[in-house]
Parts: sequence; structure tokens; C-alpha cells
Amino acid sequence: MNDTPVRPVASPCVNICALDEQDICTGCQRSVAEISRWGRMNDDERRAVLKLCHERALQTGLIL
Repeated sequence: MNDTPVRPVASPCVNICALDEQDICTGCQRSVAEISRWGRMNDDERRAVLKLCHERALQTGLIL
């Protein structure tokens, strides 16, 4: 049995906090609502947001 404590999913914040026209952070790709709710989300919700962030980054060309 593994007794290693499970760490919560970490915030994607990169300390580049600026919103674009759609109120998406240009640093982490989260919406204002996602940023404000992050501390109250469970790990499954956080993983879903991270998936959205990845998709947004792909759509805007931040990552290939």
C-alpha cells in the first residue's frame, strides 16, 4: 500500500496575469471564472480546466 500523500492538482499560473478580449488569461489560459473558482475545485474539476487551457493554447498558437 502506498502511503504517499496525494497532492492536489497544481495551479497553471505562470505569473503573467493579463486578460485578452475574451477574459482569458494570456499566461495560464484560464478564464476569470476558472481562476476565481480554482481554490474550491476538486482535482477532477481542475484536470478538466487544465484540458481546456491546453485546448485554448493550441487554438491560439501558443503551443503546437
